[in-house]
Amino acid sequence: MMPYRLFLLVILPLFACRHEPVSESIVLIIPVDTTAIEAIDILCLGDSYTKGQGVEWERNFPNQLVDSLIVKGKLIADKAPHVIAQTGWRTDQLQKAINDDLIIKDSVFGLVTLCIGVNNQYQNGNFETYKTQFTDLLTKAIQFTGGKKDRVVVVSIPDWAYTPYGQNFGNPANVSAKIDQYNVANKEIAQSFGVVYVSVTEISRRGLAEPSLVAGDGLHPSLIQYSEWVHTIIRAL
Repeated sequence: MMPYRLFLLVILPLFACRHEPVSESIVLIIPVDTTAIEAIDILCLGDSYTKGQGVEWERNFPNQLVDSLIVKGKLIADKAPHVIAQTGWRTDQLQKAINDDLIIKDSVFGLVTLCIGVNNQYQNGNFETYKTQFTDLLTKAIQFTGGKKDRVVVVSIPDWAYTPYGQNFGNPANVSAKIDQYNVANKEIAQSFGVVYVSVTEISRRGLAEPSLVAGDGLHPSLIQYSEWVHTIIRAL
């Protein structure tokens, strides 16, 4: 909440003779203490894209998100996000990690992000299983906000076909088609739950034309691309 002041207008009529009516207004300014600002706990769930494989930890998108929110005057608990993400994780592995994490078990967060599915696609996992497990993960994400759906952000899966690695792996066009299939599913699920959905796929597809958007490993987003993700998330929020 933003600090404010309460203005109390008191009208004091002063009675004189009937030929000289006079009135004055006195404004009393009463300060109200509203210094208590919510400290936002941020939880980010995902895989290598959330961990920030290929960039320094401080440059991944969760940490850049925290920095941007602080610049906008938000108070972030511990000035750091809580991240549950590892390179190579599928939806089932993220489920297990969440269930095993005692720190977040009974916690409530002010903002939760979820970006998962690229490894389900990369490893040719069962698509219907992905949708079921993604739905479960999104349900948990909402629970972590105490049921506040407007504080949950689903981030789309980037298209790794538009990277040097992706161009030399199988058929890039097939990869892109699969990524689209997965993103159609996670977007539909996100919209059915009424949470915020942010697509970063279009940004990732500029990777070949703009090499600065790709990290030095030739596969993952660079800190510059993550910055664009954060700008997109901030606008959506």
